[in-house]
Amino acid sequence: MNSKYTLQKLANGIRLLSVPQHNTKAVSIMAFFPVGSRYEHKKINGLSHFIEHLMFKGTSRRPTTFDLTRELDSLGAEYNAFTGKDHTAYYIKVSAEKLLSALDLLQDMLWQSLFDAKEIEREKGVVIEEINMYTDNPTMVIEEYFEELIYPGNSLGWYIGGTPEVIRGITRAEVVSYRDCFYRPDQMLLTVAGAVSGSALAQVKKTVASLAGVKSAQTPSFNRVLIKKEVSISERCTIKFKETDQAHLVLGYPGINYDDRRGPALAVLNTLFGGLMSSRLFIAVREKRGLAYMIRSSSSPYKDVGSFYVQAGLDKQRVEEAIQVILEEIHSLTLVGPTVEEVKRAKDYLTGRLVLSLEDSSDLANWYAKQAALMKRTETPEERLAKIKKVTVNDVAKVAKEIFKKDQLRLVILGPYKDKVRFLKLMK
Repeated sequence: MNSKYTLQKLANGIRLLSVPQHNTKAVSIMAFFPVGSRYEHKKINGLSHFIEHLMFKGTSRRPTTFDLTRELDSLGAEYNAFTGKDHTAYYIKVSAEKLLSALDLLQDMLWQSLFDAKEIEREKGVVIEEINMYTDNPTMVIEEYFEELIYPGNSLGWYIGGTPEVIRGITRAEVVSYRDCFYRPDQMLLTVAGAVSGSALAQVKKTVASLAGVKSAQTPSFNRVLIKKEVSISERCTIKFKETDQAHLVLGYPGINYDDRRGPALAVLNTLFGGLMSSRLFIAVREKRGLAYMIRSSSSPYKDVGSFYVQAGLDKQRVEEAIQVILEEIHSLTLVGPTVEEVKRAKDYLTGRLVLSLEDSSDLANWYAKQAALMKRTETPEERLAKIKKVTVNDVAKVAKEIFKKDQLRLVILGPYKDKVRFLKLMK
């Protein structure tokens, strides 16, 4: 890990963040934009993700996908892109001496993509098949059902990929208009992490400082979420009927946002509750009772809100039993709190995982980019570790009581069920 980083804003609005790493010969360059599905409206839901695909379909200098990928492959590069609900990122990882070549390719994709009408129509089929693959996978799609339940009526509850119907109807004009709004120098955070020298960074700065971008009359924005405090039990439960061999559930609560000071304590809680093979949920649900193969807990923060949830794939004949066991473990944590040993083990695990996860330059780039683009303050790994080490048993017990509120419980079940009355009884 390396706590030294620099962040500077160039005259054209680009924020350039560099993270030198001396124990590697690789360098990763990542372009990060604060745009995702929550910035969309219903008629273009999925457009953020669709544009991510189109960035790889050819530019004015490299007119086809083959031209782009052949050149990337000739660099021996690792490259990809990903779209979330509040961000989209593109990255290329190469050996240090090929940094400027990687930057040239990345810039060409971002600012000179053709968005050819024929390619747009062809790629619609690819994206629709990706949507179908995702929605056919219960483990993946149930997380979307949960966010739809906990953020009703808000774009944060929509599926990132959109729907086949919307994707089929998107026009090239809508693609270009949306691109012009969000893909501007003043919206981009460019992160360079790994074996980057001072001279190489100066070259990167010189190259990107000349970008003018496209002026847009639109201002990127999204509707903030307001979670209602009083919601009936029926409104807090969703049943999705599907003939499956295994039942799937997500049981959760409103959580915290990116900048919440309780983040380290919640990370420890999540780890000891459902983040390890030695966690409470794993032992109680899988090891002792054999109710599930997969069971885990997760925290999912955003700028304004967040959630904390338990996800499981279960024996469909014993779903009620599993829900009861999960709720009993939650009750135990809020009533008695965690043990000293549990907290210590969770902190040791988080410390070790953080150190290992940031050995790679692409992971390091993502760590800093996400914070600098989405959070109020950029935190070094060392600063995060120090906060985790300070977490006490009382801190974890307190955040458990604040998160696990019975009247805020949400439950989504996907499986061969049509009547939710039997499950509502367990939520009372």
